[in-house]
Amino acid sequence: MIRAALTGGIATGKSYCAARLAAKGLPVVDADQLAREVVRPGTPGLAAVSKRFGSGVLRPDGSLDRARLAATVFSDDAGRRDLEAIVHPAVYEAIQGWLRRAEVAGAPLAIADIPLLYETGHDGQFDRVIVVACTPERQLARLVARDGLSEEEARRRIAAQMPIQEKVKRAHHVIRTDGTFEDTDRQVDEIVSTLAGARA
Repeated sequence: MIRAALTGGIATGKSYCAARLAAKGLPVVDADQLAREVVRPGTPGLAAVSKRFGSGVLRPDGSLDRARLAATVFSDDAGRRDLEAIVHPAVYEAIQGWLRRAEVAGAPLAIADIPLLYETGHDGQFDRVIVVACTPERQLARLVARDGLSEEEARRRIAAQMPIQEKVKRAHHVIRTDGTFEDTDRQVDEIVSTLAGARA
């Protein structure tokens, strides 16, 4: 089984590409969804987050207030690193378990959607890395429009990740999302065909 990772910068179109891959019948796991699961109420992850950042990051029902936590950690590098140290190990453990199950099930190709793949140094665990990229200007505009952030807030969140140009340099495959959805779909389809051929 080919283990592929899908990554890219925030607001570069990675979620669209992941959905396209899943629509083609490929198994895809979302690291962001796993990250939410490891901080559900009652988990050790949420207890650790609350201990580090205080009860102010919790909603009245005891669940994590992700927006409030994000506002805190994106203006505090040490806080962001502490949060990652709590969440990332559990997420990668869950990803490895999912990949093992996909292989046992006979999947020829499995894809893990991991936004911070390079930043966490786990790219070596995958046979292929696919990077989704667009111009920095388009990335900034998309993030401001999508999340309702100020330009300063959006720039800060982009700066918290590895520059997209560096990710492109390190990728096995690149999907450019500056064009139409049809352009993006064509690139996704070509990469799937290439990976299927590599396995054959």
